[in-house]
Amino acid sequence: MTSAEYADRSAIEHPIEAEELRRTYAGGFEAVAGISFSVPRGEIFALLGTNGAGKTSTVELLEGLAAPSGGAVRVLGRDPYRERAAVRPRIGVMLQEGGFPSELTVEETARMWAGCTSRARPVGEALGLVGLAPRAGVRVKQLSGGERRRLDLALALLGRPEVLFLDEPTTGLDAEGRRDTWDLVRALRDDGATVLLTTHYLEEAESLADRLAIMHGGRIVAAGTPAEVKAARPARIRFTLPAGIAAARLPLTLEAAAHGRRIEIRTRRLQDALGELLAWARELNVTLEGLDARSASLEEAFLDIAQQGNETEMAGSR
Repeated sequence: MTSAEYADRSAIEHPIEAEELRRTYAGGFEAVAGISFSVPRGEIFALLGTNGAGKTSTVELLEGLAAPSGGAVRVLGRDPYRERAAVRPRIGVMLQEGGFPSELTVEETARMWAGCTSRARPVGEALGLVGLAPRAGVRVKQLSGGERRRLDLALALLGRPEVLFLDEPTTGLDAEGRRDTWDLVRALRDDGATVLLTTHYLEEAESLADRLAIMHGGRIVAAGTPAEVKAARPARIRFTLPAGIAAARLPLTLEAAAHGRRIEIRTRRLQDALGELLAWARELNVTLEGLDARSASLEEAFLDIAQQGNETEMAGSR
């Protein structure tokens, strides 16, 4: 198989590929410490992590803005840094801040951008996709923060990208704007585009992403579908014991933490644990006030992973 044939096949199956990817800055700081993942065509993939986890450094490598210090990255089967001229016309990039000339109107900005874009869709169509058509004649400096994010997205979509990179795409949007953006991203995915996004809104990642990866300290520490990542963390049961019933009377098989009368049980067998708890309460004829049982949310999984990572780092520095 020739290199061109490999690139074409790879582009069809996995438009984004990273293998043992590393990025080291001056002074020896390793922001990306050997991560590997791939994104199939027609998938929304979310890259999550706390500030300093390595997300932005990773995305910049995927976008071809810098060369990796080690490992390899392929976008549409090609090196996005060394083969930038071949890759750039086929991808869309939405940065956290566009930095557009403030005196230009929305339409003038889009037309200027379209002039630098291969296979650009009509400007009116791009603005219509993000709900900015009625604001076409408004100067950029008069746009709200949310409207500027819409403009950023419109320009990323001008070239009908096969791969779309979205960096915090809904920052500054109101609830309606965020939902509209989600619907648009899903429609792009359903039309065959591959989307990689970063976001601090965990609800956004849970709603949008087909799969996700959580980074900490430059490494991927959890990956899978949102359901798989959540299932790897313990569920919880919370309730308040009646006065006069001590936490020590709870079944020994339930690992309970007591804060006064308030009880929290962490378990990986939620149904069994809940059944055992309710049978115990029925036997003693007591009511468990404020009973709440649920699987781990993505936010809980994320915070748990971040806390464990911080504890590991602190232990290693001693």
